[in-house]
Amino acid sequence: MTLMQFSFSSAFILGLMGLAFHRTHLLSALLCLEGMMLSLFIALSLWTLQLGALTYSTAPMLLLTFSACEASAGLALLVATARTHGADLLQSLNLLQC
Repeated sequence: MTLMQFSFSSAFILGLMGLAFHRTHLLSALLCLEGMMLSLFIALSLWTLQLGALTYSTAPMLLLTFSACEASAGLALLVATARTHGADLLQSLNLLQC
């Protein structure tokens, strides 16, 4: 494993650990998800550059598009949660109550 692969895999693992162990605020969970998506985007971009095939060159842009859609949906949920509950604490959210 090269140093570059190790750095991107460790960035992904750190985002996953932050998402799993530090779930107090919705904003921190969204930031961990964004960090994971950005590390996947950079790793996929470098993989397509090393591979040299033009058929895989659209995959990083497609991943970045889905990441932007995920970020906008997450921010919309954050704003809706802050308006209805007054804070973005994940402990105050109840999935059974609509």
